[in-house]
Amino acid sequence: MTSLHFVERLRDLTSSVDVVLSDIWGVVHNGLEAFPEACEALHQFRKGGGTVILITNAPRPADSVQRQLRKLGVADDTYDAIVSSGDLTRHFVAEHPGRKMYWIGPERDSSIHRGLDAVLAPLEQADYIVCTGLFDDETESAEDYRAMLLKARERKLTLICANPDIVVERGDRLIYCAGAVAELYRELGGEVIFYGKPHRPIYQRAIELAAERQSHPIALNRVLAIGDSVRTDLAGAHGFGIDCLFVTRGIHAEDFEGIDQLDPASVKELFGHPPKALMRELRW
Repeated sequence: MTSLHFVERLRDLTSSVDVVLSDIWGVVHNGLEAFPEACEALHQFRKGGGTVILITNAPRPADSVQRQLRKLGVADDTYDAIVSSGDLTRHFVAEHPGRKMYWIGPERDSSIHRGLDAVLAPLEQADYIVCTGLFDDETESAEDYRAMLLKARERKLTLICANPDIVVERGDRLIYCAGAVAELYRELGGEVIFYGKPHRPIYQRAIELAAERQSHPIALNRVLAIGDSVRTDLAGAHGFGIDCLFVTRGIHAEDFEGIDQLDPASVKELFGHPPKALMRELRW
């Protein structure tokens, strides 16, 4: 295993790349504002003939994610398409019409079931659970759901996790996501189906969309993933067989403070499977 260095520019890595699969939250914005240099980097890659597919663990459909991006100032020409864990979760719900769903999540995520034949029900009557997040992610943690999850386990309910992230940035804070609840349920012995990174379906869908835009099959050695999470972005890219550019300014920022180079031992400790390169903030 070799040392890892920081690179300054995305263009130094993309001479043999046709497709970029970019994370959104932590790479393109922090939940409150867009990162202009990151947006420009993706835009420039597209201008050179590349395809950018945004892949996100947002528990909302792609059109909802796009509306949020527009509000934050991310232009439509930054990317070609969006694939969200919310889209994949909605597909599961659509394939189980009439079944009773107990939904854990804030009202802002109601698009997860809107327009589908989903019957919302209390936990005691539900056939399965969909978790898009915490009811109040400003004040709660997964531990607040332990008693509820124990009841769900007793009923042997499957929990569909619409966002495998454990935490995400909101401004300068980290808040808990659906993945934290799902992981606790799994620790308690409950069955969990995860949609989103690091699991294969979201990457497969992204590659399908990229192939449509490139008008030819996509070789995985010409794909670069970009992300800021070891657990989702890096692990997902490795599992799918593609390179990953790891952006350190996101949820792991404290681990890289004051570091300019990683020796092999540090690479193994922080990453396990190393990324192709490190970058503090995405820029062209």
